[in-house]
Amino acid sequence: MAAIFSLFRTPKPFFSVYSPPRPAVGICFIPFIYSSTTAALSFSSLPYGPSLKKGHCPFPSDYPPLSYASDDEKVAVLDESAFTRIFDVSALRVPSDICSTLESRLRGHLLNWPRVKNIARVPGDEIDAEFKHLLSPTDEDLVSLNRRIFGKAEGDGEPLNEVLYRDKLARTFNSRGYAKFRNLAKMSRPKRKRTKKMDDGEKRFMKGTVKNEVILVEVVEDEEENGDGEDLSRLLGEDVRRQPKWRGSTRLMLLDEQHANKMLDEMPQSIKAVFQEHNGHIELVKCKLTLFYSYWQLNEVLEELLPRGMIIPSAFETVGHIAHLNLSEEHHPYKKLIGKVFLDKNRPKIQTVVNKVDAIDNDYRTMQLEVLAGNNSLVTTVMENGLRFHVDLAAVYWNSRLSTERQRLISSFTHRDVVCDVFAGVGPIAISAAKKVKRVYANDLNPCAVEYLERNCVLNKLERRVEVFNMDGRRFIQTIFSSERTRPITQVVMNLPNDAAEFLDAFRGTFHGRRPNKAYDLPRLHVYGFSKAQDPEFDFDTRIRIAMLDAAFPIEMRRVRLVAPGKWMLCASFILPESVAFSKTVKD
Repeated sequence: MAAIFSLFRTPKPFFSVYSPPRPAVGICFIPFIYSSTTAALSFSSLPYGPSLKKGHCPFPSDYPPLSYASDDEKVAVLDESAFTRIFDVSALRVPSDICSTLESRLRGHLLNWPRVKNIARVPGDEIDAEFKHLLSPTDEDLVSLNRRIFGKAEGDGEPLNEVLYRDKLARTFNSRGYAKFRNLAKMSRPKRKRTKKMDDGEKRFMKGTVKNEVILVEVVEDEEENGDGEDLSRLLGEDVRRQPKWRGSTRLMLLDEQHANKMLDEMPQSIKAVFQEHNGHIELVKCKLTLFYSYWQLNEVLEELLPRGMIIPSAFETVGHIAHLNLSEEHHPYKKLIGKVFLDKNRPKIQTVVNKVDAIDNDYRTMQLEVLAGNNSLVTTVMENGLRFHVDLAAVYWNSRLSTERQRLISSFTHRDVVCDVFAGVGPIAISAAKKVKRVYANDLNPCAVEYLERNCVLNKLERRVEVFNMDGRRFIQTIFSSERTRPITQVVMNLPNDAAEFLDAFRGTFHGRRPNKAYDLPRLHVYGFSKAQDPEFDFDTRIRIAMLDAAFPIEMRRVRLVAPGKWMLCASFILPESVAFSKTVKD
């Protein structure tokens, strides 16, 4: 006989009754051989802690986690139930009032597995403290009970119990409902679970009733213990099992895996001392700990599915509800499988998993993305620095890994600055700077990015501080500095690492024709770029000086991040030299 107990650590909803796995999703064909030896290894042959190679699977040894969905096409289906593992552990069944004290004493001998609580509740044996004395009544309790039976509880000044109080409310019921508690009937009536009937006749729970099986604990009770008492199987049927005798409110303290299937004489001395102190109140029981697919981490599932020796992908970029992966060539045959596992292990925050197909090689800086799992929508909302940005990854560029660099750059601005963002995109720098500076002039060549830039300005209520342009970067620089309507620019941001240095020649002659004896505040430029050289700072510094045709001005250089092995992203900050600003020649 098995008694079921619930045990969980996460705040997600948990159900102790295991339901069938979710409908399988079609993915690419993966050649996989599931060996019976992976589930039969003992605790001693593997490192401490739960593992898919420990315990045993409740399904046959030749039961694969991948099966074919059709014979015509090479399409495989991931079966989540194949990742169920059952572990034999021992536990101490102790009264609930001394559970916390014993946990601190025996912490070193408890299970201590990640995401598994050492204490399991026992449903069905809980009772409120106010009713506990009724199970062992005293003389005063019997007198109070007799008063309640004869209806003298109210006259004695004692509050009615729940049964008499509900009976009193039922007498006030009429055709309109409860006279004094009109909403009581509606509150006490349980809500029906909404179901949606599918085309194949199967009923599935709609959104709002989530089932999330994580951990299950079953106590294996001896047949001799359940054999005492009258056998009612002929009266109630063979399927109806007799419930064991109620022992009071208890808890299960799961012991370490090395104590599994051991008798009390083989336990450590500290556990024996606890038994001697609480003689008759503590019991050593055998349990089955079941871990479902939802318990296992991303790397554990992929390690079980991917070929041995293959690098397990784990890093990804989050853009709203989209997870952006950069899979290598060896992962391409398994990309659908990897996408589904990524989606399962990052829900509900992640709803779409995409992979970059090719490198960015167009003027609009858009990426070719392939949806691996989830919905096909690439339009999402990103929160950054307290602002909201609408982004369409199929039409615009966005990089969440540069959020720290953007925040550092904006922190260097003051409320007196006027910022010019040459390659603004959807406005992560321009809109964030608009909260702090006087005015922002934002430009981008991509019409879709300009559309989202204007939309994001209105979304964050900063449209009056941002002026949007849609033109080439070189033409934009010449237009802004030659216009008399614009305010004096103090900060220029050029966040286009591939080609930003090539646009620096547009600053030659931007102040030509103005009186040189008048004091002008020359703008400070922030230029981003890539470098694969052994000395990336020297390489990027040289390219900037060649583009400016001047070598006699200081440049502050800093490394932003390592984009790829041997490839650095750098930021160069410097004040526009006077020799370049007042030059008579403008290089086209």
